[in-house]
Amino acid sequence: MLKRSPSGLKEPFDLPGFLAATAAAVNRALDRFLPSEKSKPSTIHRAMRYSLFAGGKRMRPALCLGAAAACGGSEADAMPLACAVECIHTYSLVHDDLPAMDNDDYRRGKLTNHKVFGEGIAVLAGDALLTQAFEIAACCRGWPRYSHQRIILELARTAGSLQLIAGQVADLEAEGKSISVGQLRYIHERKTSALLCGSVRLGGMSANCTPAQLKALTDFGYFVGLAFQVVDDILDVTQTSDKLGKTAGKDTKAKKETYPSIVGLEESRRIAARLTKRAFNALNVFGSRAQALRALAGYLLVREA
Repeated sequence: MLKRSPSGLKEPFDLPGFLAATAAAVNRALDRFLPSEKSKPSTIHRAMRYSLFAGGKRMRPALCLGAAAACGGSEADAMPLACAVECIHTYSLVHDDLPAMDNDDYRRGKLTNHKVFGEGIAVLAGDALLTQAFEIAACCRGWPRYSHQRIILELARTAGSLQLIAGQVADLEAEGKSISVGQLRYIHERKTSALLCGSVRLGGMSANCTPAQLKALTDFGYFVGLAFQVVDDILDVTQTSDKLGKTAGKDTKAKKETYPSIVGLEESRRIAARLTKRAFNALNVFGSRAQALRALAGYLLVREA
């Protein structure tokens, strides 16, 4: 995670600067892509923007843009796809927080969408953000190896009933039940890893990456996604709500199995470390161009777990 300074000396990759610049660029693009709050019906557009601009770190767009850079692509080409995955991520959070799902009152330190706008509008805001993602992705130009159709298909499969939604269904059906580590891994693979993996794959596609590069990005996204969720499970039992920016201990309250509840806290930490090591190894093919992805992977693992 080192780069050369003007003097020729190595210096650490500026991850905070990268995340800040990425978030600012993504926020500007999302503001352009979304209807304004004044567009009728204003309630739905205010609700969409409330959750979309609620202060997230834009980690998935950062991974998308970092993957594009690793493959020699441009931010401009990757930006519509980065914004599309953020809309899908936000829609999933809005729906996850509903009383019929996780029943959470806070997200990113703010009241959840349904607490501000009511359950009906929250459902529709999530629906609208999911639809908006495809409208935004349709703005991309397509590339020699990855046609416009292939890009849309990639996004649809990532968000569909075999991946992101499958994870949420399995999570709901597992509540209050004893499940195996394998079953929990299935949930995490789809509920969390799928969109993180899709983010880096789309970033690579926007750079017209080679099949070998796409395979490396897929491996990276898969392992980082699993590690991210294992760390989330750990934080849910080790941190306060104020520190997390969302309700702590909600998995225990909902009687959900987690890595710490099944294999214990220390083994969970070891699993997260092993997964992230495998993610790092997947980036070897990119050399120094994967600085951002390496830094992001490190950040995802060391969130005070």
